[in-house]
Amino acid sequence: MLFAHFSDCHIGGWKEEKLRHLNMECFREAVRVILSRHVDFVLIAGDLFNTALPQIDYIKDVAGELKKFLDAGVPVYMIAGSHDYSPSGKTMLDVLEKAGLIINVMKFDEKNNLLFTIDPKTGAKITGMYGKKGGLEISEYQLLDTKPLEAEDGFKIFMFHTAINEFKPAGLEEMNGADAAALPNNFQYYAGGHVHYIFQKAFGNGVLTFPGALFPNNFKELEEWQRGGVYFVDENVRWEYVPIHLKKVQTFAIDVSEHTPEQATEKILETVKAVPVSDAIVTLRIVGDIEGKTSDVDFEEIFLQIPDAYIVLKNTAKLGSKILKEIGVKQGTVEEIEHAILQEVKTDTSLKDIDENFTKKLMNILSRERGEGEKVSDFEHRIVSEVWGVLNLEN
Repeated sequence: MLFAHFSDCHIGGWKEEKLRHLNMECFREAVRVILSRHVDFVLIAGDLFNTALPQIDYIKDVAGELKKFLDAGVPVYMIAGSHDYSPSGKTMLDVLEKAGLIINVMKFDEKNNLLFTIDPKTGAKITGMYGKKGGLEISEYQLLDTKPLEAEDGFKIFMFHTAINEFKPAGLEEMNGADAAALPNNFQYYAGGHVHYIFQKAFGNGVLTFPGALFPNNFKELEEWQRGGVYFVDENVRWEYVPIHLKKVQTFAIDVSEHTPEQATEKILETVKAVPVSDAIVTLRIVGDIEGKTSDVDFEEIFLQIPDAYIVLKNTAKLGSKILKEIGVKQGTVEEIEHAILQEVKTDTSLKDIDENFTKKLMNILSRERGEGEKVSDFEHRIVSEVWGVLNLEN
């Protein structure tokens, strides 16, 4: 017996078109690699799509790949993940199952006990629990009668889409999770999903694994993992993790503290140009407090100067301005904070003639939101008209 296990594909999840395309290409490559290994069946432990109602193009592409398994006589067993699941209880898995492309193994009898799905070729017995947003499925583990599951003989697989408290990775300690004791005993393989890290551990009489995301799902995962992969497992629970890696990821963490925006721009370019990045995913994590405005760091020019990269992504969450830090964080009401900041700004001699009432009027107008049912064009016209009024430009 040989089966494949992967999870957290999140098809359609990236906002960047190139990365959405690459994500789908990784799914295609995973299907190709799995079929080349002549597996008996496949496990997908949730979050096939990034939303319960994916775009039709993603459904079409995924269905086309799943049909390759169907044509090869390789069953695909699944559970819904937190992104697949909708509050109504309906998921795209229902459509795929109706089409004969997958089998959802989370099924109950009339007494609300989990049932096994038996793989016809190998006799492996598979069941599992879905994932819900915010870990809402965790309470359902308390209601699960595990005794019938544990008493069943044979090679058993339990699929789940939940963090396990005892096995959480560093940085995700606050994620909602279930205790390991909530999982039924006496299974040979525990096919995990939801937590995006690559992890395997002897567990009870078997092995528990998290395969991570099939393709990194965000900036941090690109930096840390750079690729996803698939577990291949045999009847003796010997496992092999096979990476699915289509593009090199070149990461940069650049400290621009004490630099002017121009110097920061130059340093970033010099650092990146010193390393080959042709056709690579480039991540720029820029940190430090600069001598000026962060908006003056010329990222547009930086991106233009790296034309050979597949895509360039930046993270400036820890890029700050010494000017703003010197102003400091104020406490009080909004009005009190605005007044304090305006008083400090006026200490700049070039700004000493600022009229505070005039400034507050502009701030008030520009902070307004579009009214319910108001057209964008009407909203923009209203705001511009009011600003012109304050500037005495009505005519």
